[in-house]
Amino acid sequence: VVTDESGPIALAGVMGGGSTEISDSTTDIVLEAAHWDPASIARAVRRHKLPSEAAKRFERGVDPAIAAVALQRAVDLLVEHGGARPAPGFTVVGSGPAPVQIPLEVSRAARLSGLAIDEATVRARLEQVGCAVLVRDEPSTHVAEHSAAPISPAELGGEILVTPPTWRPDLTDPVDLVEEVVRLEGYDRIPSTLPPSPAGIGLTGSQRLRRSVSRELAAAGYSEVLSYPFVAPSVHDVFGLAADDPRRQAVRLANPLSDAEPEMRTSLLPGLLATLGRNLGRGNRDLAVFEMGLVYRAAPSAEPPPQLGVTRRPTPAELISVERAIPEQPRHVAVALTGDFELPGWLGPGRAGDWTDALAAARLIARAAGAAVTVRKADIPPWHPGRCAEVLLDGAVVGAAGELHPRVLAELGLPERTCAMELNLDRFPPPRPASAPELSSFPPVLLDLALVVAEDVPAAEVLSAVEAGAGQLLESVRLFDVYADESKLGRGLKSLAFALRFRAPDRTLTIEEATAARDQAVAEAHRRVGATIRG
Repeated sequence: VVTDESGPIALAGVMGGGSTEISDSTTDIVLEAAHWDPASIARAVRRHKLPSEAAKRFERGVDPAIAAVALQRAVDLLVEHGGARPAPGFTVVGSGPAPVQIPLEVSRAARLSGLAIDEATVRARLEQVGCAVLVRDEPSTHVAEHSAAPISPAELGGEILVTPPTWRPDLTDPVDLVEEVVRLEGYDRIPSTLPPSPAGIGLTGSQRLRRSVSRELAAAGYSEVLSYPFVAPSVHDVFGLAADDPRRQAVRLANPLSDAEPEMRTSLLPGLLATLGRNLGRGNRDLAVFEMGLVYRAAPSAEPPPQLGVTRRPTPAELISVERAIPEQPRHVAVALTGDFELPGWLGPGRAGDWTDALAAARLIARAAGAAVTVRKADIPPWHPGRCAEVLLDGAVVGAAGELHPRVLAELGLPERTCAMELNLDRFPPPRPASAPELSSFPPVLLDLALVVAEDVPAAEVLSAVEAGAGQLLESVRLFDVYADESKLGRGLKSLAFALRFRAPDRTLTIEEATAARDQAVAEAHRRVGATIRG
């Protein structure tokens, strides 16, 4: 506040007091021209909620050297237009802020802007805005602190000391001076040059694998979804998991977002199937979705982690206890589909999705990883025991695929024949750089082979035996027919027909060589699964 013997007479720089107002009876006037701290004025305006024209100017900064000039101009106007008589003398209290000298290396404007700006141009532009410029022989440490990169004295090419004008309180640093120089030179002259990108290591193997899998599944018609990792404990019972099933070893949250879902997921299927249910409720009947994400499985003997404080660094023993309590977090990929997988249209009648599509998705993921998987019949909840297959990579189970159990579908309110697949993506190696295959210019030999096996023998085992027995000359093998007829084959038997393609890389293969390779395939299939040639 501004005060005199009578008490407060004004809120400094914001609002005058009622006792000092000019009225019709006023004959003597005392003029005051002051410079106030902008931050102090801004705080006072907001604290007292008294916005004014004076405050708007003072809080933005006013030239501290203009007070005396403005005061004399006000006196001259009163004398000229108001008939006033000036009294001799004036009083000065305090002093304005001292002028600041800013050291500036003359090469900095050219280095930051990319323009050819020499010392003469820098000095001329700064003097154009009212700055006083002095030449300094040696660079100061202040400049080195503000530089974008370390610069040797030889590269500076001299240094100047710049004193900004009093009416430019915004010029406080070397970069402010550079901005003025470049602004007057013209921003449109700055070249549009991208900085060089630093060399990096690129994507990790895990990132390449995830991107490859996402592209393959999206290209196959699946839509990616993201679901919350929180599940209800009852989902394990809905899925029919056994009491000792590892998927029941869930991590329970101490502060869950919802008391209905206090556990972290051990499988991606609950979220995917909930997504199917929401879409079905909104009228979408033909769905194929996939998700990649982490699952969380606590060790059976894991102890709760210690409660660490913030007053000291944890001890090595405490850190080991915390690490032991961290659950296993493998990355899984899963798909779920229901309704038509191929929509009907003028190209065809369409086709409903079934367990073979879920199994094909697993093979698609393996192909994206550059790996080969095998399948075998299995009984794994929540899949249908007769329409479920384990997926194996190098002999180890990495997931399952097939049609979900009708009881599970009824509990979740999903349509019959809904299918799903889930794999542990961390078990797959990162994709290797693709290499072009060696193509033979010699013609192939095409042979068909029909084998009779027991009905409970999986076709995948027969195909694997045929591949192993045919040897190096076999280029490809494909199952194209499954046939069963008691009157012609006998009870409990089925016929599997394979299309075999033989080719040699260095010569034209003879029919005798191809037939010998096919006979070896038959012998191996007979040894492994008891297959015989269909008559």
